[in-house]
Amino acid sequence: MKKISFLMFGLFQTFAFSQTQDLASLASGQNIGMNALFDTKDNLYGYVSMYSLGKTDKKTQKFEYVLLDKNLNPVANKEFEANMLVANYHGYVDFKGQIILQPSDFNYLQALAKDATRPVSMVIDPKTNTVKPKVYYDYQENGTFVEITQPKSFKEERKETRAEKKDKGYNYLSSVAEIKEGGYLAIELNDYGKYVNKNSLIRFDENKKQMWRYSYNTDGSKKVFSDLTILERDENFLYGILRKVNDDDKTFSVLVIDMKTGKEVSNKPLTGLSPETIYNIDALYSSGQKIDNDKTFDDKVVYLGRNYEKGDKGFARLMLDKKSYNVDLKTIGYKPDLSAHIPKLSADGGVENGYFLQTKDVYFMSDGSVGILSEKFKPEGQYSAPKTTDLVYINTDKDFKVKDVQIFEKAKSKWVNSDYLFSQYLNDGKDVVFFFRDYQKDQVTKEKKWNLFINTVVDGKFKQEVIPISEKDNYTVIPYVAKEGYILLREINEKEKFNKVRLERLNY
Repeated sequence: MKKISFLMFGLFQTFAFSQTQDLASLASGQNIGMNALFDTKDNLYGYVSMYSLGKTDKKTQKFEYVLLDKNLNPVANKEFEANMLVANYHGYVDFKGQIILQPSDFNYLQALAKDATRPVSMVIDPKTNTVKPKVYYDYQENGTFVEITQPKSFKEERKETRAEKKDKGYNYLSSVAEIKEGGYLAIELNDYGKYVNKNSLIRFDENKKQMWRYSYNTDGSKKVFSDLTILERDENFLYGILRKVNDDDKTFSVLVIDMKTGKEVSNKPLTGLSPETIYNIDALYSSGQKIDNDKTFDDKVVYLGRNYEKGDKGFARLMLDKKSYNVDLKTIGYKPDLSAHIPKLSADGGVENGYFLQTKDVYFMSDGSVGILSEKFKPEGQYSAPKTTDLVYINTDKDFKVKDVQIFEKAKSKWVNSDYLFSQYLNDGKDVVFFFRDYQKDQVTKEKKWNLFINTVVDGKFKQEVIPISEKDNYTVIPYVAKEGYILLREINEKEKFNKVRLERLNY
């Protein structure tokens, strides 16, 4: 097997430490993916590598997981079975410290089978290295609390849904989740198709006994209704935005509920921005994917959304003070706030030659300032592929005013864009580092090579380092997130079953 050599002279200067792990040799099956695991405080926990071991019979297949620590040392592995609908899993760490393997890719043709069932997540206890299917909970209209270990088939679900709608005129819907504050939190509503009503938020204790119920939208209709967006909760309070709609009249309030009693602690009007901006403050999407657009600190919750103010598109920031229940709403407009820094920027986010700014990531600093990374994107045309070019980093202060804007010129990419890689918080959330790569022509040799860009924002000051990464012999090199101060470089060649990851230390 050939040894890939991609660490150039400049890379040796930056990477002072290296550790390697061969993913292909860790299990007997085919490696189908790997992802980083973060704890509930966004600290890197380790990695999970997934392997497919093939079918066991007509209805089941076998997978294997391998857990690695932050230094790429294998610490546990186990095989388990799943139904044929699952193609891959994505891992995350829950508030109990368990590792949850959530189905992420699916064999959609298997869903057409008569007895096809919804796939369930798997729960790994890292202390005992045991794995079992996740238990789900269902709260029913008659007040019973049910554990679900085996989901019904899609066919059964559709049949029951149609029968209930025909009998009652609506479908009773509920969702239950175990919560870190203890016990369970459920939502329920009646779904009539074009509207819903009789919404309730219900908390249960560890024994599944109801502690309290908060009801709203009791008599909701098509034109008159209310809904609740939950922003944050802790052991004392639940914080949310309650919207009330009466045809074209929309009002908002910041709702605070006591987590022990379910009683309203505060219900303050929320004004100052358009209803559309406030309603969408918790949703920020890029190419159909939701961006992680919020962060909670000890005494505040910060959200970033799009600014829908008339004639003043851009970004809106919501900062909720968890002690006073006051909300600070501020906006940045493409014009005039950003057009002074970004050439040819229009009021709707358009730039030159049919490109417009598309948000890629958001970084929340502990002082309330926000960094926004956007990319110049041109949608697919009738006779042209979608394209991307330069990255644009918007640096704001704690009052959400533009401090400066950095524009990174980048070669044009078509169809698949993986130039932006990932980010990490530094120094307990005070600062950030983000990574992207670009396929650039060497000014001396005129050959095109990948360059890795390491961008740090420390104390509000920007610094960039560029590292060359060369690929050869059909090997692909993918930079990947690692513990603070490090980067993971994954080397892949599917034909030679070469699949290694290298942990490298950065000297930024």
